[in-house]
Amino acid sequence: MTTSDASHTVFAPGISLSGPGIRLREWTDEDLPAMVRLFDEPQVDRWTPLRSPFTFEAAQAYLARGREGRAAGLRIHLAIAGEDGSPRGEVLLFRTSAADPDAELGYVIGAEHRGQGLAARAVRLMTGYAYDTLAMSRVLLRIAPGNEASAAVARAAGFRLTDDEPVVRDRGDGTVTLLTWCHRRAAA
Repeated sequence: MTTSDASHTVFAPGISLSGPGIRLREWTDEDLPAMVRLFDEPQVDRWTPLRSPFTFEAAQAYLARGREGRAAGLRIHLAIAGEDGSPRGEVLLFRTSAADPDAELGYVIGAEHRGQGLAARAVRLMTGYAYDTLAMSRVLLRIAPGNEASAAVARAAGFRLTDDEPVVRDRGDGTVTLLTWCHRRAAA
């Protein structure tokens, strides 16, 4: 992370993180068809802010918004790629302001790639990045009650459910209530 002035933080370009059997990398324009294939799916529509139909045009707009958020120091969207480099999902880190010491993560795994532990591995990699590179004080996941698959990912990645008040967010077609899961860096 670099700082251009005290109020505006810019993420380093070309982020690439590797772990067992996965690589987190920047999305490219060539990935747009893969984004449509991965994100235009009922479970993605149900549990994430991404709406269906998720068309090629929606993918273009989503990628552009991600790049704008990154330039503002607010978001990092990375493809979760297999060893062959092809996208299998996404993990993103975001915060409310460039000075926010907390990071929130989100993730999506394409239907054909679920059940392989990709989400937990990606969340662990991005959590380490948030602490080691971005100096975040804690990392959060916000998960809807009933989303047992995401709760299992949170537990597998070392997150614990908090007793914080539920967070209500606008999905574009209504609101969703989310529970907060927190990861705190282990003391050295």
